[in-house]
This record gives sequence, structure tokens and C-alpha cells, in this order.
Amino acid sequence: MDMMYSTASLTKQMEEEHHTYLIACSDGEPVGYVSVQPLAEKEEGMDVVELQKIYVLPTFQGQHIGQFLFDEAEKLIKTIHPAPCMMELHVNRYNKALAFYERQGMRKLRQGDYPIGHDFFMNDYIMGKELRHNDL
Repeated sequence: MDMMYSTASLTKQMEEEHHTYLIACSDGEPVGYVSVQPLAEKEEGMDVVELQKIYVLPTFQGQHIGQFLFDEAEKLIKTIHPAPCMMELHVNRYNKALAFYERQGMRKLRQGDYPIGHDFFMNDYIMGKELRHNDL
């Protein structure tokens, strides 16, 4: 948890790695968030913006908050990126959210086992969706 969610780590993500966080609230309480990060990479000839994290508290899942966050992330990316780009995200190959992302128009681009430190690996699909400004 400290590796990715400590105050120092979150500050570094926002200030040095250019993450933007959007937080969903219900009755003034945070119930979910999404993080977006432009990358210095290309996919299918387009710039890549990564949906780094999207989480909704278990007690609020099934209430369309994930859909809201996903839609807001797309809007943000189209606002901050001046040209068509590829929105990508890593999702565990066994995560039930895989079907959610496919319903959002994302497709599997590749898969891999990625070390995240302390002998932990992410066994992920990298999914992508092409975003164009005229889709707003």
C-alpha cells in the first residue's frame, strides 16, 4: 500500500508523473476514483494516455459509479490531449471488471506479467480504446 498510496507516492504521481485524479463522491464522501496519465509511448501510431487506476468501493459497486468515472476519464483525456490517442489500461486477466471494460469499447491489445516490486507481478491484459475529439 505504501508503495502506491502513501502521501509521498501520490504526490510524486501527480507532480512528477503527471497523473490526474478524479474522485467520485456520494453525499460528500469519496466512493471511487480514477487516475489518468499521459505516457511517452505510441500504440498503433498514436500517443498513449493510460487509465492508471479506477476503483469503486465494494458497497458502491453496481451503482454506475464506475461507468461515471470511466466516462469522465474519457472526457478529461479528450480535453487535455490535442489529437486522437489511445487510452490504455492494465487489467488483471482474471478480474471480473474485464467484461466492464469490453462493454466500454476497449479491446485486448496484448498481455504480460509485469513486475511491480517486492516480488509481486501483475498478470494483465493491456486493453485499449482509440479516442477522437469528434466523439465528444
